[in-house]
Amino acid sequence: MDVNPILSQQCESEVAEALLRKIHSKTARIGVVGLGYVGLPLIWTFHREGFPVLGYDIDRSKIDHFEAGTSYIKHFGISRMQVLAASDRCEATTDFDRVPEADVLLLCVPTPLDAHREPDMSYVENTVRAIGPHLREGQLVILESTTYPGTTNEMIVPICEQHSGLKSGETLFVAYSPEREDPGNPDFETSTIPKVVGGEGADASIVATELYRQVIDKVVPVSNTKTAEAVKLLENIFRAVNIALVNELKVVFHAMGIDIYEVVDAAKTKPFGFMPFYPGPGLGGHCIPIDPFYLTWKAREFGLHTRFIELAGEVNTAMPNYVVRRAMEALNDQGKALKGANVLCVGLAYKADVDDMRESPTYPIMDALKSFGATVSYYDPYIPVIPRSREHVAWTGLKSVEWKDESLKNFDLAVILTKHTGVDHARLPSLIDCIVDTRNAIPGDLRVHRA
Repeated sequence: MDVNPILSQQCESEVAEALLRKIHSKTARIGVVGLGYVGLPLIWTFHREGFPVLGYDIDRSKIDHFEAGTSYIKHFGISRMQVLAASDRCEATTDFDRVPEADVLLLCVPTPLDAHREPDMSYVENTVRAIGPHLREGQLVILESTTYPGTTNEMIVPICEQHSGLKSGETLFVAYSPEREDPGNPDFETSTIPKVVGGEGADASIVATELYRQVIDKVVPVSNTKTAEAVKLLENIFRAVNIALVNELKVVFHAMGIDIYEVVDAAKTKPFGFMPFYPGPGLGGHCIPIDPFYLTWKAREFGLHTRFIELAGEVNTAMPNYVVRRAMEALNDQGKALKGANVLCVGLAYKADVDDMRESPTYPIMDALKSFGATVSYYDPYIPVIPRSREHVAWTGLKSVEWKDESLKNFDLAVILTKHTGVDHARLPSLIDCIVDTRNAIPGDLRVHRA
């Protein structure tokens, strides 16, 4: 491991030293609050390395799945769920009275935007207020949710201290380490993705860094929690801005009769100074469409405006409308109207080969198509039925159509929105007269409209 100045000293507090001994002996019990896309892989990673783990979630159905060894996140897999369910080192509960049983608490709760596109910190705040009265001396609390710089210092620490009577840096230790999960990516897992860590004070930095070093291949300590919080925002802002650039170029190049995918593929042959990004129907997932606006919001506190971020947001949020316009044009070329057309949206997940539909651009595209009078259906092998969600109640319970010739022939238009590797997109042009492809899923077919 690399030597870092933060870790060149011993803990000043005997309480921190005692926790450090538990961490090094792997007797520290790891509590994970929030058993979703981030929390489940963390539980698996710590359990696999020999730590006792305890999961907390307010959703009773997740606890039921956990105890039964059944999977509610497809890419996580049933085999790992069964291992956790059978282990005497692993439990899950809805009971926050059991917070004192954990030596470490990793907070993995949502940080969405509200209706005004400002940070909705209610999940984080409510979680900290729920655990606060149960905190005891010698615990380590780490926030993993993506957030604005200053959250840990300005919100987490004061609430913990107020409700527990403990003192951060002396009897309680607080840190921040942003999650870097990439659901469905077979090349990386939690243990192989470098982990950035920042603590509130030297002792918190030491114990948090040593905790992750037990289970993560590479840990990257930074000077404080604000820096760690800023790291995650930079990562996602970088992606959002570059995706916006290539989305804008897609529109421009289409007007010029140039294939954006051919341009990007040729440009990426340059061995330096270029990183390929590809266009799409809009941003999806719980990070890139949301996280940049956390910095935009926080910057206003300092009288600053993040013009680059806001412009990228405008470009990316306009893409679903661009896709719908291209759908209208494609049907119009065949003498058909969008009103009254049967439209199939191919792909509901925000990215390939996962069942994660958070912030999926398919939703606004389906909404817009419906508002123009189309009859809208969808196909996604990872999402057989649309579950209830806060933002898209109207689509709750809609079932995926069958991927059969007799079903597909009933549609006037198919819009490819997710490029699942197991879906034979190339068969669509022989079954449906009009195809709009936003993912280059059927390259080279002149019958297909690009969007």
